[in-house]
Amino acid sequence: MGQALERVESRLGGSGRGHSRDRNDGERTNALDTSSCTSDDDLMAWFARGDAAAARMLASRHMPRVHSLAFRVLGDHGEAEDVTQEAMLRLWRTAPEWRPGEARVSTWLYRVTSNLCTDRLRRQRRRQNGSDRVDVEEILDDKPGIEEKLMKAERAAALRSALAELPARCRIAVSLRHLQQLSNPEIAEIMDTSVEAVESLTARAKRLLASRLLDRREDLGLD
Repeated sequence: MGQALERVESRLGGSGRGHSRDRNDGERTNALDTSSCTSDDDLMAWFARGDAAAARMLASRHMPRVHSLAFRVLGDHGEAEDVTQEAMLRLWRTAPEWRPGEARVSTWLYRVTSNLCTDRLRRQRRRQNGSDRVDVEEILDDKPGIEEKLMKAERAAALRSALAELPARCRIAVSLRHLQQLSNPEIAEIMDTSVEAVESLTARAKRLLASRLLDRREDLGLD
């Protein structure tokens, strides 16, 4: 993700957006340096007026989770970096038209990231069928301890491989729900669908994951 941040910051420097500063800009930048309580809407407004420090704070606040989602969906660090960069650059471009209160920056970014990932997956999407089941709740559960369980390379690799086999919308839904720990209503807003559809997508994703992971029970410690 570091490379994506560097590329975004380099684009900020040459984006063509004005960087003229009024005499309050110095005080504003100092406030950004010392406070993490500034709202995303305020940061968007400040960047729209040419404050690159506001954009950097938005990037540090949101890029890690954007990159995490992109990597979970795409399974490739290079492509995840590209998607993360593009999502952030699209956020910067919309700053002048941003309307506070209409949407949250995090929701907007997740939606854009999901769409970018879907576009990439359409070219290489593979589907999987099967009816065998295995209980995958243990590796998808968001209870404390799951991160430690996924630290082992074998388990992380098995999960990434299984996620890569899912249809795009299933992959996005299950990643947002179980890996990003968002609620079903939040996911429905991001994916522009109903809560019922999200529940159906995550249920289907679990069934497909169960089938894919059936042969990896020992590696995942599910026996």
